[in-house]
Amino acid sequence: MKRLILMRHAKSSWSDPEQKDIDRPLNKRGLRDAPAMGKWLAGRGYLPDQALVSSAKRTQETWRGVISEIPDCPAEFQPQLYQAGPAAMMTALQGTPAAAESLVMIGHQPGIGDFARRLLAIPPNDGDFDRYPTTATAIIDFEADAWSAIAWNSGTLKDFIIPRNLT
Repeated sequence: MKRLILMRHAKSSWSDPEQKDIDRPLNKRGLRDAPAMGKWLAGRGYLPDQALVSSAKRTQETWRGVISEIPDCPAEFQPQLYQAGPAAMMTALQGTPAAAESLVMIGHQPGIGDFARRLLAIPPNDGDFDRYPTTATAIIDFEADAWSAIAWNSGTLKDFIIPRNLT
């Protein structure tokens, strides 16, 4: 079995209108929500072996917040995940070494929400899942021995959480 922890980056700052999108940092709420999500993951035993993270500043800062609450795991910061659509995300997922049993991927909307929906055999009837707000996290299990074997419509949603429901 393979487990994907699919997370949208935490809330980012729009305080500098001249700043390039890829360079936007997290705002105060994002800096609070990322470690809170890491704590939730640890409390549920959802511990990744590997991380694939968009190269954007806000996704990297989200990862730093998450990793502050869970055991360290190797991370790859991948430019191709910045504003990626489902096809690019699937390519990254399928390229993950088989030795990793649990993978966290941190990306952006609208791609990450579309990717989550396309991976699931039975998508939930959940408005929060449809919106995939900042720091939304889905836990998706696959009956597969290798990431390269993951296909569309093959995952089972084990858990889904957004920051306001962490309490």
